[in-house]
Amino acid sequence: MNYVVYAIPFFLLAILLELAFGLAKRRNTYRLNDSVSSLLLGTLSQARRFVTLGVGGYIYYLFTQHFSLPLMDASHWFTWVLAMVVYDFCYYWLHRMGHERSILWAAHVAHHQSEDYNLSTALRQTSTGFLLGWVFFIPMYVLGVPAEVVISVGSLNLIYQFWVHTEHIPKLGWYEWFFVTPSNHRVHHAQNDRYMDRNYGGLFILWDRLFGTFQEELDEEPVVFGIRGPLKSFNPLKALTHIYSDMLRDSWRTAHWRDKVKVWFARTGWRPEDVSVLYPRTKANLDRFQRYDPQVPRLVSLYAFYQLLALSAVLAYLQFNDLSYREGVAGWAILLATAATTAMWLEARSVARLMKWDLLRLGAILLLLVWPVGGVLEQGRLLAFAVYALVSFVFVGLIVHEPGARNPAPAS
Repeated sequence: MNYVVYAIPFFLLAILLELAFGLAKRRNTYRLNDSVSSLLLGTLSQARRFVTLGVGGYIYYLFTQHFSLPLMDASHWFTWVLAMVVYDFCYYWLHRMGHERSILWAAHVAHHQSEDYNLSTALRQTSTGFLLGWVFFIPMYVLGVPAEVVISVGSLNLIYQFWVHTEHIPKLGWYEWFFVTPSNHRVHHAQNDRYMDRNYGGLFILWDRLFGTFQEELDEEPVVFGIRGPLKSFNPLKALTHIYSDMLRDSWRTAHWRDKVKVWFARTGWRPEDVSVLYPRTKANLDRFQRYDPQVPRLVSLYAFYQLLALSAVLAYLQFNDLSYREGVAGWAILLATAATTAMWLEARSVARLMKWDLLRLGAILLLLVWPVGGVLEQGRLLAFAVYALVSFVFVGLIVHEPGARNPAPAS
């Protein structure tokens, strides 16, 4: 069973509690724009199953049928303990290769783009990890671990990782030696040279200690969160594809056929020599590091938060209703378009242009709702959309008359 869906309400409650704690302690670690960006990516990640085909699942089935050891007893405690340990071992190597190989980093990078570190960062997940990530868990099926146990321990592993995304919990003594903690995971999210590419474990930090990738958090070197090639955008499309785009451009531009292929499988950061000379990239100087934080009117922030709530409702509807594949694709498209437009509002773009994008988006959603798919003309859906669209129009109307809305502050 995938427990993540049922844990989402508790995740959101924990985020609110962390926010309240930070405000009470006068050490708030949240910015609305960054947190909304993270949660938009989390929403899209949960919705990807409505459009992706289960290639990995089919391959797991083939291994179980033809290449695995006898199937273990799913009711025996030893099966679960072994599965939990083996899963985390496989996850360690997936996570490590996700930092050390470009094609895997392209999928994983979305989780590291946030320049804040809080519980909303934990929900900032990729939507493209399904492409290759399944390869690393084949050993579990070869060992004969039942599929339902693999799915269950995988979701428990992910749930465990949620709580370590916080700045408010200090080092935890002896616990630091065996398990992933907020302290050693803060190191993992750093862009400091000393901290980069360290601490890959999901549940156990023992793998990092065993394979030489452990780094302790040091008092004399505070963590700077984010990636060295800053995204400077809240757009989920850019967040999910910018490394793929970089690799594609490098592969196209290089004159050497061998390098055209090597770009995709080389160590992260490698570029063809001829391309790096003609198209150099500069990394952020941490001595002058400033977080991406475009300033927008308060009403714009509230509008973005409203859109996040609406997307959460749509996601819940998709997850808890038996929909056709075409309806799932339509729902995913609605989520993607709304997330991208919401990000544009948070980036302090031209209000006049954003109004046009919002009208186009709402029109496209209406077309999807009246698309002749089984049951899609259901009155309840159209009524919900009408209320949602009306509130959106009211928000935009208020924003237009907000002082300074037409000339927002540029991003830093």
